[in-house]
Order: sequence, then structure tokens, then C-alpha cells
Amino acid sequence: MKIEVYISQLLYRYQCVTVPGFGAFLTEIHSAQLNESTNSFFPPKKTISFNSRLKNNDGLLANHIAQAEKTSYGFAVSAIAFEVLNWKKTLEENEVILLKNIGELRLNSESNIIFTPNDQINYLSTSFGLSPFVSPMVKKEAFEKKIEKIAAKEKEAVLLYENEEQTKSSNPFLRYAAILVLGLGITGSIGYPLYQNQIDNQTLLVEKSVQKKVENKIQEATFFIKSPLPAVTLSVDSAKVEIAEPTMSYHIMAGAFRSEQNAKKAYNQLIKDGFKARMLKENKHGLFPVLYGSYPTMKEAEQAQKEIQKGENPQAWILVENL
Repeated sequence: MKIEVYISQLLYRYQCVTVPGFGAFLTEIHSAQLNESTNSFFPPKKTISFNSRLKNNDGLLANHIAQAEKTSYGFAVSAIAFEVLNWKKTLEENEVILLKNIGELRLNSESNIIFTPNDQINYLSTSFGLSPFVSPMVKKEAFEKKIEKIAAKEKEAVLLYENEEQTKSSNPFLRYAAILVLGLGITGSIGYPLYQNQIDNQTLLVEKSVQKKVENKIQEATFFIKSPLPAVTLSVDSAKVEIAEPTMSYHIMAGAFRSEQNAKKAYNQLIKDGFKARMLKENKHGLFPVLYGSYPTMKEAEQAQKEIQKGENPQAWILVENL
């Protein structure tokens, strides 16, 4: 059974997919990037890494295979174990394991597993359909040509002005004509504000007159009201006022148990240790998840995860809902 197909499917939805007895594939979200040297733009994406120390079976991969193949959970666990044996044998023979859409696995000189991810696949579902692109460079020559054209026009304007000045100085009649035009312009600039001021004063008088008539009508209408209007009473049903709580979509997993009794034991122990632990109901895979805690944002969850991995459980991972 090629379990890499099912691993690839789970990487779109989860941050950690563990292969029992072999290791775990982890994902990390990166924001959009710009390569200024090549003018290339890259959309947000999920990158994949591998950790050979996370080997415990959390039930995620086995349950997914059992559901997809319509078989039992035990058969799925056996199929994973058989595939892991083949992988280890391939690595011991110094060969490369090619996992479709995921990457390559090989051993180095110190017999440690080296993982090379496939950069062609983006496991971030919100970036579906987005691909890198290169923007054409803005050429500096185009701006320089525009500047040269503007400078040329300014030079032509200066020459034209100088020619006009020479013509005016050689012809006294044109000089007097220019003075006449200038005088008309000044008169217009002074007369127009005076005329506009007169119009504004007349408008203000009309508005005051209209306002006075409206106030008189309102006072007259007041005497015809026989009884006061009923007071308006507003009531708020406190029972209907609800404050929206933040959605806790990021969970730090402590484990998933097939036995509800074992799940309760783990939950009680976490409570004693001071965690805001939670025990979820049985999921569709027949497991009872136990959480160290739930958080509204990925940033808060990652911060809590680091603290838990340092002092409590280095294998704690984050479950993200509603992706």
C-alpha cells in the first residue's frame, strides 16, 4: 500500500502527520514573498519538514487509511507497519525513497534521515490556484525621456517670453495695450468680490426671514397640542444579549485514546498539573482526543506548544480545525 498518498491528503488539513515507527511530517505556513533581484512574487505557502524522533502512533494516519480503504483500524496499522519496514530496508541499502508530491528521503554518512521536500506542491489550501509570477521591470529610460520633453517645453516657453518682451519694447502701442488689459483684470478681480459679497448679504437676510417664519409656525402649532405625547420607553432583554466568544480553533494535542477511561485519566492528570485541559467527545475515528488547551490564534497556540515541548511533552503538536 502506497501510504504517501494518504499522507499527502492529510498535509492539507493538519500541521503534523505521524508515520508510526518511522517519523513525522510537519508543515509550517509562510507569508507571501518578493524577490527584488528577479522581480518575482510568491504566494503564501506551507513548507514540509521531517522529524524522525516523533514516532508514536496518534491514530490520525491509520484512521484516515481505514476510512478511505473501508477497512478496519487494525488492518490499517498493519499496512503502515509493513510499508515502514520497506522504507527502512530501502534506506539501509543506501537508496532514495521517493514519496510522490512530498519529497525524498535518504541516509547521510551518519545514518541520519535527510528529507528533501517537493517545492512544486503548495499544501496551503487558501492559496489554491495561486502561482508565482514575474513582474516586468520599470525602465528608467522612459522617465528620462519624459523629463527631457518637459525641459524642452520649458525652454520653448522662455524663448517665446523673451521674444514677446522684445516686441513690446519695440512697439509702444503694444505696451499701452498690455497696461489696459492689466487694468481691466485688476478691476474685475476687485469688482467681482464686491458683487459676490452683496449677493451673500442678500441671501443671509432671506434665510433669516424664512427661519423666523418657521419658528413662528412652530410656536403657533404648540398651542393646538391637547395632551403631551407618550414617553418612549426602551427596554433591553438582558437574556437575549450575548457576547460573542472567540473561536478556539487551535488545539494542542496531548493524545487520542480508544478507551474513554484512559482518556479521562490523562485529562485528570493534566488538570492536576495545572493545564486548562479539555477532553473532546468521541470523534468519527472512534478516538477520544485529550488537549492541553485550546487557543483562538495560531500565534498563541505555538507559544504554548513551545512551553509544553520544553517541560512536559516534546511530541505535543497543534490540531487546526475548520481549515
